[in-house]
Formats: sequence, structure tokens, C-alpha cells
Amino acid sequence: MTSKILVIGATGRIGKFIVEGSAKSSHATFAMVREASLSDPVKAKLVESFRDLGVTILYGSLTDKESLVKAIKLVDVVISAVGRPQILDQINIIDAIKELGNVKRFLPSEFGNDVDRTVAIEPTLSEFITKAQIRRAIEAAKIPYTYVVTGCFTGFFVSCLGQCHLRLRSPPRDKVSIYDSGNVKAIVNTEEDIVAYTMKAVDDPRTLNKILYIHPPKNIVSQNDMVGLWERKIGKTLEKTYVSEEELLKNIQETQPPMDFLVGLIHTVLVRGDLTSFTIDPSSGVEASELYPEVKYTSVDEFLNQFV
Repeated sequence: MTSKILVIGATGRIGKFIVEGSAKSSHATFAMVREASLSDPVKAKLVESFRDLGVTILYGSLTDKESLVKAIKLVDVVISAVGRPQILDQINIIDAIKELGNVKRFLPSEFGNDVDRTVAIEPTLSEFITKAQIRRAIEAAKIPYTYVVTGCFTGFFVSCLGQCHLRLRSPPRDKVSIYDSGNVKAIVNTEEDIVAYTMKAVDDPRTLNKILYIHPPKNIVSQNDMVGLWERKIGKTLEKTYVSEEELLKNIQETQPPMDFLVGLIHTVLVRGDLTSFTIDPSSGVEASELYPEVKYTSVDEFLNQFV
């Protein structure tokens, strides 16, 4: 039998994909949303689309224990996709799961770097520290878990050829900034593929109390790899400006929040190599594309085709 899944943070960037993927994977799916969020027309429309998929909408929040307990009672698996400001509020989820004892798997809000093996600096480091604190709280409470480490979202990172602070919706056709040598490898995945692997993992005993690394081979790429693929597709060489690590560190210091986090992410991923600075420890982690070769993931090369 497939698990009943509760998604908390259901209307967020990755949360909406998780809700849709769960419902389409034949899981009984419950989405917790704040009633006040429905005043936003975009979120109200999104919630209506969830209903159309057969998702049960539950009103509540991380800070309302009664609504949280009531929601968790209904399910076997809890997936949190809350955003940065609410990472530490996940303590309330942990407390409720421990109190109730019915949840067979908790997936906290990760969907990025391996926060226990990071080489990041501030301001990026602070978020990773809070996520690591949530890991330790889960383990101390002896709650069954899977931590999903995905690398960067393709739509966020590849669309701008690594210049994520620019928030471009399609790759540039004239010029690009290359950070440091441009040769450091990153890992990117589409939200749809992240969810496909996550849905495979929620009921898989091989991922219980493990880190699920989503590291498909074709999506381990450097900034130069991304730029080269794009140049070949458009038949044009981009003008390149090389930004040294020293310059990038200065930019981080001079950039105001929250954009400093994105500039810091460039340093973490494309200069320090945070996503590829280690090998997977088989005692604590498994790799998704090896476990689930049947998932046909979208490569960076294929992703870029839509912009040509």
C-alpha cells in the first residue's frame, strides 16, 4: 500500500511540485496551508488546482499545535517544504510526530546542499546550520527520516547559467559572468525529477534513516559546461567576464539581504564546490539515479532546448 502523505509548505517553490507529484503517484495526499494565504490570488488558484487532483486541503500552521497534530494524525509520511524563515519552526513538527507515534517517515525541508558536509561561508552558512540543527533534533527524537539532498533547481540555476542572483527566466544570449575558473562541478535537477525520486523513496526501506542524494550523472556540470552547451545550441559565443573569488567575496559583503544569500550561493556552489566536494558515504547515504534507474530524468542539455 502507498503511504498517506502530508505536505507542509505546500504552496512554496518545491512544495507545490511535491503535492502534485504525490497526488499523481496515487498517494492519498494532504496539503497544509495557512487560511490567510488564500487572500493571495495566485496561491488561491494553486490550492484549487490541488483540489482538482484530489488533494485534501487542511488549514493550519507550524505554530498552531492543534492544527498540526490533527493533520499529522491522518498520515504515514510528513514532507516539509517550508521556506528559510520557518526552518527552525520544524521543531514543532518533530514534537508532534514524537507525541503521536504514527508517522513512519519524516522528510524535513532540505532539497539543496548536504548541510552536514558544507564548505559554505556566511551568509549561506547560517541557513545550512539551522537545517543541520533540525537533523540533530530528528535523530535525538528517534524519528524515522529521509534527508533529500538535491543540489540546485535547474530552473533557478541553469536558466541563468549559474548567475542565480540575476533571476533570469532564460539564458543570456550576449554575455555571461564566469566565477573563478568556471570549472567547479555543481549538481542540478528539475523540480519534477526531484519529486519523482522523492516519491520513490518515501516507501523504500533502503532510504530509511538515510540521505537520498539526487546526483544523476548528466546533471553534474560546471558553469563552463552549461555555457558551452548553450553556446552550441544558439550557434554563438558569449562574451565572458571572469569574476575572481576575491571579487565575489567582496560582492557578497556589499550586497544587501536577501540578495547576499544568492551571491553567497554562487560562491558556495560554483567556487567552493559544495555539492561535489565529497563522495557519498554508503553507510549514511544512497544515490537516487542508481536506486531508481527507471526514472527518466531531464538532463541539463535537454532542459536548455526549450529556450532555443
